Amino acid sequence: MRWALVKVCVAVTTMVVVAFAVPLGLVIKEMARDRAFSNAERQAAAIAPALSITTDRDQLERVVASAGSDDGMAVHIPASDGAKAVDIGRQRAAAKDIATTRGIGRASTTEVPGGSTLLQPTALSSGEIAVVEVYVPESEVSNGVGTAWAVLAAVGVALIIGSVAVADRLGVRMVQPAQRLVEGAHELGEGKLGARVPEEGPNELRLAAVAFNSMADQVVQLLANERELAADLSHRLRTPLTVLRLNTASLGDGPAAEQTRAAVAQLEREVDTIIRTAREAKPQTAATVIGAGCDASEVVRERMDFWSALAEDEGRKVRVAGVDRLVRIPVARADLVAALDALLGNVFRHTPEGTAFAVDVHNGEDAVIVLVSDAGPGIVDPEAAMARGKGSGSDGSTGLGLDIVRRLAESTGGDVRIGSSVLGGTEVRLWIQLDGRAPVRRGHRGSVRRRRRGAGVS
Repeated sequence: MRWALVKVCVAVTTMVVVAFAVPLGLVIKEMARDRAFSNAERQAAAIAPALSITTDRDQLERVVASAGSDDGMAVHIPASDGAKAVDIGRQRAAAKDIATTRGIGRASTTEVPGGSTLLQPTALSSGEIAVVEVYVPESEVSNGVGTAWAVLAAVGVALIIGSVAVADRLGVRMVQPAQRLVEGAHELGEGKLGARVPEEGPNELRLAAVAFNSMADQVVQLLANERELAADLSHRLRTPLTVLRLNTASLGDGPAAEQTRAAVAQLEREVDTIIRTAREAKPQTAATVIGAGCDASEVVRERMDFWSALAEDEGRKVRVAGVDRLVRIPVARADLVAALDALLGNVFRHTPEGTAFAVDVHNGEDAVIVLVSDAGPGIVDPEAAMARGKGSGSDGSTGLGLDIVRRLAESTGGDVRIGSSVLGGTEVRLWIQLDGRAPVRRGHRGSVRRRRRGAGVS
């Protein structure tokens, strides 16, 4: 495209230069010729008054000498009344040309060696016609023409070079954004999701760059959503796996029981691997828009009925409060179920058997707070536990559970905080905004408020 544009500009500029320079050069040549013959006519006109008064040779020679060069001017007076013909100066024109001019009675030019001559007829007092011959050398006819043509040629070349430079710059301005767009498309096709192109250049290419960047953002968003969905779905398998793992303790001893426990452990490791793989190099994306909403009290009662059976098997004391009335929240039921299962699964997974826990629902004017607390050893590093997609490093910890909870809270404008509970262990506070406004005393995104130092893991 760049060289094609340069070639087009060179062709167009060359045609324009030729169209104007050639006629202009011919006009300059004609003007120089007219100037030379106009000077010759003025010299011939200077002799006419003297010829109308006298035909004396001596007087005419003095007039010719004062009017111009003796070598460049001649006067031809015909014979009359017995007087001989008089020729003053050097004759260059042929006798027949002089006679023709005298006969027609008007000025004419004729070619002679080294230039041209102007033959100007002049009437004498005797009625005869004298002819004044003025020599115009070729150098005078072409005086300044060569210089003018050289200037025109230089201007034409400068215009062509300038058009090439301008076309090249325009070509670069058009080609570079197109090349960057092509490179960005190749990089995105190769899986480099961070590929973007500068939104610059001509309006059409700039709009194409904007569309490409928007498309790339959408691709990243879709891939992120797919990874989150895969990770979330995989994490939801943790709940039935926890139940299976706990139930295997009642199988007793024997090869079948050991094989079952080994299979459950293997399945848990595979699920952890799937979760970590799905979250590997996850692009940052916006939170998923929450759907129609649900009744938090109903969901808490339902999930506590499920987990209470396991708690009874392990000898855990359970307390539930604040679920005796309707509590509407702008969170999809499936998402709240996944968040509660993640929090309660952490209690069973990271605290010893017999550890008590509680779930409290507080309904405020602009927010609903769900507290999950336990009497376990607590969390050593709450900030590390809240780090997006990072586990504690222990077996069975992917770090996705609290991340699911936090993303749910942040989608409503709320957040998640970790502290110490009144039971002596960990308290996870899920703050759900009802009107989308930032909660009172809310910290930065994913902030953690600790009441004391813990000793457990998330």
